[in-house]
Amino acid sequence: MEPKFFKLPVCVGDVTLNVAKGHFATSHSHTNYFIDVTAQKASLREAEAVAQQLAERHLSNTMVDTILCLDGTRVIGTCLARQLTQAGHRFINEEQDIYVLRAELDTNGKILFRDNARFMIEGKNVLILAASLTTGGTARRGMECIRYYGGSVAGIAAIYSHRTELDGVAVSALFDYADLPDYASYPAEACPLCRQGTPLDAVVNSFGYSKV
Repeated sequence: MEPKFFKLPVCVGDVTLNVAKGHFATSHSHTNYFIDVTAQKASLREAEAVAQQLAERHLSNTMVDTILCLDGTRVIGTCLARQLTQAGHRFINEEQDIYVLRAELDTNGKILFRDNARFMIEGKNVLILAASLTTGGTARRGMECIRYYGGSVAGIAAIYSHRTELDGVAVSALFDYADLPDYASYPAEACPLCRQGTPLDAVVNSFGYSKV
């Protein structure tokens, strides 16, 4: 069955959020909502709206040398770098340069950086940008990798986050659990929806969903 999407009855500036309620499987967990950020990741106009709100609401005083883009957020990351470095906005990064780096995964799902890209991490303040943050597994791998290559985690930013911090690092998000209070995430082996016999609606990842 096709998931039934609806917009959350709240917007942040020009940013809205589409969600579907049901039973969904990710690589880390089972959830009762699928948060669809496809448009924000692919549309220049919507990516700019997300970047503007993140910059103005959360990141104006965050020193950023590099943005590590997870979950296919490179368009948003590019817009965010432009927002943070624009002259006249009184941001701490005004008129500085910011690298925008896409995460590359090895065959084991770990993040790696090629030798020619390591200078963008080593000794740099790296902001992790994610589409959404629920269990925090992907962002945690990003944090571990940044530190392994000699960088510092400047923070984590996301469109939606069910967490306010991850391992002591603050998470800045436009939407959170207050906007979706009945959101739940479960380990696959302890999913109450599975125990109730509720069939999966879709398998989801950073690219979207596939109906079951």
